[in-house]
Amino acid sequence: MNSGSSIQWDEEVDVLVFGAGAAGMTAALIAHHEGLDVLLCEKTEAVGGITSTSGGTTWVPGTQLSVDAGVPDSVDDARRFLQSVVGERGGDEAREAFLQSGPLAIDELQRISDVKFVAAAAHPDYVTGPGAAFGGRALAPLPFDARVLDKDFSRVRPPRKEFMGLGGMMVNRSDLGALLSPFGSFGNFRRTVEVVGRYVVDRVRFARGTQLVMGNALAARLFYSLRKRGVAIRFETPLVELVREQGRVTGAVIGSRDGEQRRVGARRGVVLATGGVARHPALRKQLFPAAAQRLSLAPDTHTGDGVGSALAVDARLENGGDSPGLWMPCSIRRSSGGGDSVWPHIILDRAKPGLIAVNSRGERFVNESGSYHDFVMGMLRDDGHGPSVPAHLIVDADFIHDYGLGLLMPGRSRARIAEFERAGYLVKGDTLAALAAKLNVDATGLARTVETYNRDAASGSDPAFGRGSSPMSRFNGDAAQKPNPCIRALGKGPYYAVTVWPADLACSAGLSGNANGELLDVNGNVIPGLFACGNDLASIFRGTYPGPGTTLGPAIVFGWRVAKYIAGKLDDGASHRRTRVDACMNESP
Repeated sequence: MNSGSSIQWDEEVDVLVFGAGAAGMTAALIAHHEGLDVLLCEKTEAVGGITSTSGGTTWVPGTQLSVDAGVPDSVDDARRFLQSVVGERGGDEAREAFLQSGPLAIDELQRISDVKFVAAAAHPDYVTGPGAAFGGRALAPLPFDARVLDKDFSRVRPPRKEFMGLGGMMVNRSDLGALLSPFGSFGNFRRTVEVVGRYVVDRVRFARGTQLVMGNALAARLFYSLRKRGVAIRFETPLVELVREQGRVTGAVIGSRDGEQRRVGARRGVVLATGGVARHPALRKQLFPAAAQRLSLAPDTHTGDGVGSALAVDARLENGGDSPGLWMPCSIRRSSGGGDSVWPHIILDRAKPGLIAVNSRGERFVNESGSYHDFVMGMLRDDGHGPSVPAHLIVDADFIHDYGLGLLMPGRSRARIAEFERAGYLVKGDTLAALAAKLNVDATGLARTVETYNRDAASGSDPAFGRGSSPMSRFNGDAAQKPNPCIRALGKGPYYAVTVWPADLACSAGLSGNANGELLDVNGNVIPGLFACGNDLASIFRGTYPGPGTTLGPAIVFGWRVAKYIAGKLDDGASHRRTRVDACMNESP
């Protein structure tokens, strides 16, 4: 029994964690490492959440890994950078806690678990400014051989089907060139045989390939670490409601596959890490702009259980600052049999030279080579004519050959191009006017846009939007294109286009918390016993998107901080405790 509790619990633990994504698994792992009795409850039959379907990049400044990679980074530089990006939007205390704890959290995970990262020598921050880094802050999870999980491999949520080849094979980015051109060289052929051969052997025992990369590797590494330590994980166990006694959250009611409910006491605290508001039916309508409500990259099961339960005990909701969501432009290939394919346009096409994005007026509206979040912020911006939703990525035939477009990989295969045309994914026009008619885009506006763009492209410039002006955009362009790796003119027809829509990849809006992840009530006071991390906790970047992995970075670091604080092992000088929400925090709308 909890001391002073009037509840008859069916079972009790020290720490009760809901949600087995990166944040929840980190919190459970560290709490167990600190000697606490932990129960991790996952609503679905598999761990990973949106971490499993993500790129897995984790943004944490100032780590030893940056030194090891030859691109030493400093917390001081990151502090100056975040001040320039976030400015006076609030949340300074939580960001400082993140900066101070980030290197410690990553170092401990590397030391005590199978979670392993490498710092990217070249993976620039998404925003320019004082203290911005070209490399060192973006940490990539090392590939993971999931054969060690044996039958538990089925408990790892698969990546997006669009990120797998041959029906279940994950491919490291470094192997993509060889697999796309297996007969281009002996080295390509040998590597293709190695990768595909391994996959064929895997499929004898497993439902998909066991060589995991990106976010799937990160989720599997966390899961494997929990399994090795014997941390209790209960699947198909949703959060039904929180139990609050005399102002303190003392446990929760949990569900089960057979519909039975149990009351679980939490002596030290309840941690919410259930994926945020992404698919909460009411909060999505309340918080998200109408133009961005159609599509989400979050799993269907991310229905806001943690946030909704916290609001029921008077927790405070933040609207996310500049944006309630963090965005990705996505194209959709419809399937007559269901199971549409959704392709996130991350880096493979938008920054490459010879692509423009236009709205229904045939006008460019954004720097196409900017980050995926900033691209969609441009789509959602209303300049007096409404948002640029949907938008269309327009290229010529040479672009298709050189870089591909969305789901269509590079090459000149007429049969492959025709297949995507028949599916309605790729739209072709022999002339710009013909393409405009098929896209329902203003033909005069499109012709004027291409004329202006091509004139400026002749000198490698983009006075309208500054395409190719940042280190990040140039890095994602084509270094062989001179003088600007992101700019070349559109040639003669035929022209091709895919249509893109805004999708949320994570939430900026979420529950209001302090630097320890303790949740705050509507008056700004701590709700004792209740914590959050990951997407359930409002973003410390206030709707901005500073660099690659700025959702997973805070998710892991605050999962670590929450567990350390609950265990009483967080250094007092870094705990940044407070009982009132600071005056700069955003009110719920």
